[in-house]
Amino acid sequence: MEVRAISKYMGISPQKARLVLNEVRGRQAEEALVMLRFMPQQAARLIEKTLKSAIANGVENFGLEAEELYISKTYADHAPNRRWRRFGARGRFKPWIRRSSHITVILEERVSDE
Repeated sequence: MEVRAISKYMGISPQKARLVLNEVRGRQAEEALVMLRFMPQQAARLIEKTLKSAIANGVENFGLEAEELYISKTYADHAPNRRWRRFGARGRFKPWIRRSSHITVILEERVSDE
């Protein structure tokens, strides 16, 4: 059984989100929540929110046990960029690109050999 949660238009670049996603991929869902809580990156808060949503989807919609879920796939895709400008010297402006991302977390149930 595959359970997914997607957070769209998150205000962090995909490159920064992938650094955190690579750390939690393949771990138990409950263990990953504890890891994310103590990570200093801003992306950890956003990924924690998405992971909690995926766990809730599995428990409420499919009747799965939260202890048996693990993170099978995670990825951060590009979302639309916002163009911003800061004014510079001599009448010029310096463009800033504010990147955003779509974060996807896919959980699966760990099958026991009993």
